[in-house]
Amino acid sequence: MTSKCNLNDKKIFLTGLFVIMALVLTFFCVAPKKVYASEVNGTTKESTATTNSNKGENNNDISFSFNSGDGTGSLSATLKMLLILTLITLAPSILIMLTSFIRIIVVLHFVRSALGTQTTPPNQVLIGLALFLTLFIMSPIITNINTNAVQPLSKGEITQEQAFTQGMEPLRDFMFDQTNEKDMQLFLDIAGVTEVNDRADVPSTALIPAFIISELRAAFIIGFLIYIPFLIIDMVVASTLMSMGMMMLPPTTISMPFKILLFIMADGWNLIIGSVIKSFY
Repeated sequence: MTSKCNLNDKKIFLTGLFVIMALVLTFFCVAPKKVYASEVNGTTKESTATTNSNKGENNNDISFSFNSGDGTGSLSATLKMLLILTLITLAPSILIMLTSFIRIIVVLHFVRSALGTQTTPPNQVLIGLALFLTLFIMSPIITNINTNAVQPLSKGEITQEQAFTQGMEPLRDFMFDQTNEKDMQLFLDIAGVTEVNDRADVPSTALIPAFIISELRAAFIIGFLIYIPFLIIDMVVASTLMSMGMMMLPPTTISMPFKILLFIMADGWNLIIGSVIKSFY
């Protein structure tokens, strides 16, 4: 016992000695420096040195400059970078909320829940399938945006505001075609918009949430229709087990193979995916 205590004391002593030596070496190796920078009429004054160095020797000087925008003091370049980073951050939300992704992913989750397979197919597979189906459905709209907004902007033929307006038009037309009038009227009443003569009079701030609610409603209707045949199988299996006196056996354990068999025999993936895609046309 005494030898073990001595060994632990030696380890603690050596560890403390190592930490003290590291702190001392860090203190003496890193010399403090002062950095000064000032911007006067587009020129930067540099004065950096150690506290005991000679002013005539500039070998170890550290200097930096600040140039905003085009040199006139504006923050246009900084704001443009901030806007680009903001768009990149919001890109997943734009992909999810302004396209057909909502309806597809909700329907796929309903299919998995109706089958009772819990995590099969996994979330990665469902999201990947939903993304590729979204790309398939939205490909004409993406082509239209690229032709009328992205390419003219890259060639300098239109401004950024015009590119944004022309790029939003195909998306707005797609959302208008899929939005329920009742949902649209709800948000127009909340926003206080009373006179609407054409689609241009509807603000995007009212169109986007109305489109999302309409997509959720359509997805839940499709999910309800998917649930009906599998619910019948669950009821038949549960009543059969009750009549046989097998109350301790979970009905889902018996019904799940039958539901998978029905799904395979009906070619469920082809039927469901085809129906979901055709619902957008």
